[in-house]
Amino acid sequence: MCLINVHYNQHPTYKLIIVANRDEDYLRPTEAAHFWQDNPTILAGRDLLQMGTWLGISKNGRFAAVTNFRDPSEPAKPKSRGEIVTNFLSGDGTIAAFIEELRTNRDQYGGYNVLLWNGKEFFHYNNRLDEVNNIKEGTHSLSNYSLNTPWPKVEKAKLKLKDYASHQHELNMEDLFEMVADPEIAEDDRLPDTGVGLELERLLSSIFIKMPNYGTRNSTVILIDHHNKVTFVERTFWDGEFQFDMKFEFTIVE
Repeated sequence: MCLINVHYNQHPTYKLIIVANRDEDYLRPTEAAHFWQDNPTILAGRDLLQMGTWLGISKNGRFAAVTNFRDPSEPAKPKSRGEIVTNFLSGDGTIAAFIEELRTNRDQYGGYNVLLWNGKEFFHYNNRLDEVNNIKEGTHSLSNYSLNTPWPKVEKAKLKLKDYASHQHELNMEDLFEMVADPEIAEDDRLPDTGVGLELERLLSSIFIKMPNYGTRNSTVILIDHHNKVTFVERTFWDGEFQFDMKFEFTIVE
C-alpha cells in the first residue's frame, strides 16, 4: 500500500514535485535507489524478488510509479507490476502506445495504478477500472484505489502538498519528507471498506505506516525544475526508524 503525491506545473521553480511513500513487507529484499548496472539510464530502487521497481526516473526524463489496487480477494497473476515501471523508463515510445499495450495485457497483472510522465504529457492508468486520466496541472494524490480517490490519507497528503508548494518558492527537503511521515490514523467513520477488515483499514489509513511486519520502507522526493535539473532523494526506514538517505542530482538529456 503506497502513496504518491504530485504537484504539477504550478510552481515557479519546479515543474514536477513528487513526494511518495512505498509500503511493503519489511523482509521483502530491496536495493536502495541507484543507477542500475544493467540499465544505467534508470534511477530507482529495486525489488530484488521480481527485479522491477515501484518508482523511478530515467536520464532522458521519463518518470513512472506504480501502486497496488487494494483487493484481498484477487488471485495471483503471472506478471509483476514492477516491470511496468521498468518497461516505461527503459522505453522511448509514446505514453498513448504504452497505455494501449497495458490495456491489452491488463489481466496479466494484479490490480494496479500507474503514473507515466515523459516531460510533456502526464497520464494515470488503472487496470482494474480500465481507467485513463490525463493529469492536468495542480496537486494530485494516488494510493490504492484510483487517482484522487477521497480516502483520508489521500486528501490529507494532497492538501499538505498543495498548501506548502503554493506558498514556498524554495522548497525544503525536510519539510517535504515531514509531510509523508505522518502516523495519524483516520477516524473510523472516514475509513474506506476495501475488504481487509476494520482493524487493518485503521492501520493502513495513516500516511506513514508502521505495523509489526509491514510498513513504510521508503519515502522519496523528486524535484524537477524548469531547466530540467533533477533532485532525487530516497529515505529508507526499517520498522519505522530512519536508516539512511540516498541523494542524486542530474540534468535531463532529451
